Amino acid sequence: MNRLAPALELPLAAMGEMTHRCPLQCPYCSNPVELQKAGGELTTGEWKRVLDELAGLGVLQFHFSGGEPLARKDIVELVAHASDAGLYTNLITSAVMLDEGKMAALAEAGLNHVQISIQGAEAESADRIAGMKGAHAKKIEAARLVRDVGIPLTVNAVMHRQNLDQLAAVIDLAVTLDAARLEVAHVQYYGWALKNRAALIPTPRQLDAATALVDEARQRLKGRLVIDYVIPDYYAELPKKCMGGWGSSFFILSPSGKVLPCHAAETITGLAFDSVRDHRLEWIWRESPALNLYRGTGWMAEPCRSCEFREIDLGGCRCQAFALAGDAGATDPACGRSPRHRDIFSLAVTEASEDRRSLVYRTFAGGA
Repeated sequence: MNRLAPALELPLAAMGEMTHRCPLQCPYCSNPVELQKAGGELTTGEWKRVLDELAGLGVLQFHFSGGEPLARKDIVELVAHASDAGLYTNLITSAVMLDEGKMAALAEAGLNHVQISIQGAEAESADRIAGMKGAHAKKIEAARLVRDVGIPLTVNAVMHRQNLDQLAAVIDLAVTLDAARLEVAHVQYYGWALKNRAALIPTPRQLDAATALVDEARQRLKGRLVIDYVIPDYYAELPKKCMGGWGSSFFILSPSGKVLPCHAAETITGLAFDSVRDHRLEWIWRESPALNLYRGTGWMAEPCRSCEFREIDLGGCRCQAFALAGDAGATDPACGRSPRHRDIFSLAVTEASEDRRSLVYRTFAGGA
């Protein structure tokens, strides 16, 4: 089997944004503001070639994401191909397009795991956030279908100021749905979420209460439900090791086949990401200038270069540095050592205290 040199071994897992098409309009969507139209998506044959390359290079898991991956008519065929290639398959879905027939077909194709996103525990407010009436009820029914065929379920709950009061009910809902894992992820403010930051960012008091609630639930539900927890970067003192480090332990394939280090990478203007339409994955992983640009620590300026945490957080998030500082090579403003950190924290507190609720929804028009 062909494998890369140890220093640049491919990750154990990769994600494919199979499409940017989606029936929901979530205002914090991780897709770029400039969405890829269907005509530019990789074909069935191209995705099959990519899946074969991944398996041949030693990647073990493939996450089918979107947009909504079920919007692709060939999704069952692609899941079956990935499974036949020896890849562990995970479907990350809004679930509003998942019916009994499609669930049975996916199970037959060898699907190993499903992650369903929810916008809260209360149908009316969840549907408002999703931008689709009836979405919440469809998700609850889809979760039942997943468990009925014996496939493990993870519930992804994206939390923010407008739904944090439902967190306890969200945890209870995950238990009721027989989920094995719950991801409580506060919104991260890039792309669509950055457009909506003033309407979504929680107050420090809300965040503290949510953290305490998660800590209590982890103890109470130990052995029954695993709870992952991600806080907003703006309230951190040290930045997170974003996606395991730029081009280090994970990559995402865009609908058109571009290989990205994270969901938001294309927000950094001036960077050209290579596509599997032009190069083989092995070449892109080793040689792509965009992937190599922020690998490791050699690119860092002060204060990161001499920081004792530089090998731990690898500089934090390059997309956030670009969004907030205008320079992807700058210190992540989420870091307490950034000269911009105090201003960013103060801005978050100010916006969180304002009662803004109107949202810019995700659309192919760019939210205009």
